[in-house]
Amino acid sequence: MKASAKVLFAIIAGLAVLLPFASDDPDGLETVAQNADVEEPEGLWHGLMPDYSIPAIENPYFSTLASGIAGIFLVLIFTFLVGVASTRIARD
Repeated sequence: MKASAKVLFAIIAGLAVLLPFASDDPDGLETVAQNADVEEPEGLWHGLMPDYSIPAIENPYFSTLASGIAGIFLVLIFTFLVGVASTRIARD
């Protein structure tokens, strides 16, 4: 197994183990907005994974885990594509 695959597996395993310890409390900016009674406007688009979950999966643990894994792969794919594009520009 390649070293990069081992690292990816370790990240996903770490995500699965540490996910139950994620805080349900709002972050600092959200807390300030709640304390100031600021209402969040209705958005035009709710995104593919609102609140770090996948709406099609009912179990909140697996929904958040799948969302995290999908996010990892999206970042890896984007980073790979930027790397390929930048090396092609550098060669030309």
